[in-house]
Amino acid sequence: MTVTPSGWPARRRAPRAAAAVVAILTTIAALVVPATALADTTTPTPTPTPPIPAGTTAFTLAPISNGIVRPGEALAVSLTLQNETDAPTPPATATLSLGRTPLADRSALTAWLDGETAGVRTEAVTTAAMESVPASAETVTSARVDAADPALAGLAPGVYPLSATYESTTGRVTSTSAIIVPPAGDDDIGIGVLVPITASPIAEGLLTAAQLTTLTAPGGALTAQLDGVTGTAAILAVDPAIPASIRVLGTAAPESATAWLAALEALPNSRFALQFGDADVAAQLEAGATRPLAPTSLTAYMDPVDFVPDADPTPAPTPTADVDPDVPVYPTTAELLDVGPGARGGLYWPAAGTAGPGVLDDLGTIRVDDQASLTVLSSASTAAGAAGETVAAHGRAGDAELLVYDADVSAALESASSLEELSLRGAALAEATAYLAFATQETDGAPLLVSIGRNPERSRVAIGTTVSAASTAPNVTPFTLGGLANSAVTDVEIEDAPEETARADVASALFTDEAELARFATILDDTSLITGPERAEILQLLGLGWLGDDAAWTAAVGEHRTGTRATLDAVGLVPSSTVNLYGSNAGMQFWVRNDLPYPVNLVLYVTPDDLRLDVQRANPVVAQASSNSRVEVPVQARVGNGEVTLDLQLRSRASVAIGDPESVDVNVRAEWETFGLTALAIVVGGLLLLGIVRTVLRIRARRRGADAAAEPATEATSEPKTHAEADAETPPITDTEDHE
Repeated sequence: MTVTPSGWPARRRAPRAAAAVVAILTTIAALVVPATALADTTTPTPTPTPPIPAGTTAFTLAPISNGIVRPGEALAVSLTLQNETDAPTPPATATLSLGRTPLADRSALTAWLDGETAGVRTEAVTTAAMESVPASAETVTSARVDAADPALAGLAPGVYPLSATYESTTGRVTSTSAIIVPPAGDDDIGIGVLVPITASPIAEGLLTAAQLTTLTAPGGALTAQLDGVTGTAAILAVDPAIPASIRVLGTAAPESATAWLAALEALPNSRFALQFGDADVAAQLEAGATRPLAPTSLTAYMDPVDFVPDADPTPAPTPTADVDPDVPVYPTTAELLDVGPGARGGLYWPAAGTAGPGVLDDLGTIRVDDQASLTVLSSASTAAGAAGETVAAHGRAGDAELLVYDADVSAALESASSLEELSLRGAALAEATAYLAFATQETDGAPLLVSIGRNPERSRVAIGTTVSAASTAPNVTPFTLGGLANSAVTDVEIEDAPEETARADVASALFTDEAELARFATILDDTSLITGPERAEILQLLGLGWLGDDAAWTAAVGEHRTGTRATLDAVGLVPSSTVNLYGSNAGMQFWVRNDLPYPVNLVLYVTPDDLRLDVQRANPVVAQASSNSRVEVPVQARVGNGEVTLDLQLRSRASVAIGDPESVDVNVRAEWETFGLTALAIVVGGLLLLGIVRTVLRIRARRRGADAAAEPATEATSEPKTHAEADAETPPITDTEDHE
């Protein structure tokens, strides 16, 4: 963490949008359920996610209505041909084929969607003429099979294989999908749809006002997420750093951000809070944390002027005692992090495939609000799910309570929610609906949980369409978070997960830095001014949004740790040169550098290496913000001359060493003071005596001169006097004259 002179935690630039898009596309490419073949191969290949690689073409089959075909309804499909080559594609005729034997289970569905068509019998049901596609363009062609067509007649409930093929210059190209004929009269299965409300990863503790303005503006990422879930039964998983970023701004919060927060709070959806910054739970526990970390304080982000209460236009007749209208009223940390009414605490959502039995055991011991914690887990992390079986939503592994989401359905939903083109999104939604059809038949009536995945850069339409497709699929009914948590529990076996060594090592290093900063922060009256932003930034750096962009994450972590070292070096002693000490009693001056935007409380400890010098060992000092402060250290020299080294060390009032120690050489000349005073006394005494003698001599000389001048004048002008007159004029004789 870096503390800037303004007093606010330093802000670092968020990752570029392009990097975020690359990470998103990488994730989608890994999770998307395949359904397309590339034009330069003669075998079926997975459906690509746009943009497709340069120099290739992609063919995608997407059934309309999410692949649902009820008895008496027609089958309509779209055929999308994308061309990223330098030449136009030739016109072609696509053939649509349908199998009349339903796929046996979800494993068979997976194989079919992966292009393994051997052993699956289909028959051509219609054709469609595809026009030439120019270079770097795409076309969408539709095809339809009427409800009265024999190919659709008599289809029993189930999931049926569907494919489209055309002949290219390099061979046959095939795209696979499926249609779903839902059963009639079956009881509905409860389903919960998890939708994360998150922002793109940042290295700062909170979003800035400028970032919030962009994110909550019309068309902004947060606005799109909120609009996408409005009117749905989605279960919201909200990053508490987002409402906290708005609330810490007080009256200075952007209007669009406060409106967004009000809309979030007004939604009736059940919800829970993710980790702050959507931090990686598994990495924290593997790094040695006993439980997932939480923010300690966000005081450093709040400006007092933004929290002064407005004057009451109709004050009470009797003023409330001890209330100062000019004193800011800050919200508590819990109030800042609140994600809305009815939010359930103690829910943890590790990244898919990162939580093994050890992590789940640690999470299972946590109780919040007298409730056992719940861990959201992918079905692929369970033994049954990994074997292709359906896992009910509410599970238990040992003492750990789980909410298990279906991995296959969720992967298809995540792909669909990230696609903007309706024709391509339809392919993923059909796959999700097909997997869901198997899941609803295999839960024995227990509810299901699905997720649309973590992706902060999705459109309102894509999110809304995907959530609606899942919650309105055949034979399902929406469930709330409470409904899932209170449903019957199924024991599950957890598969081992590889430890996230790299992320755990980084988390451990960040925790070590945090502990060092906490000790350093004891120089402040309010230690949270440093420790609060540090914890917030650590959690943001451990956010799951960084997955898929290791280079940007590594750079952000490195920059943060460099800032932490800079903060730890922000307070220290200014180096001193050699000092010459003359006299037995004196005061020495040292300087303390404080680059922090806050005043700090320190004690300067001074230790001499020789008994010639007595110093005051502990010297308290308050070093002012962003300045150098002087420390006066009383010193007393004993008899004797020589060189003494003073060891200087700053410490907090909690005795934590601050900054590097310094040494100062002192030349002691204590005896020179006695010699100098004696000599000075002799000189001053001699000068005083000399001055007295000279003064007396001058007075005598002046009197003699006056007497000599007066005698002749008296003799020449005076007549003889009698003895009586002479006696009367003679002045009395004084003691001084007698002495003379």
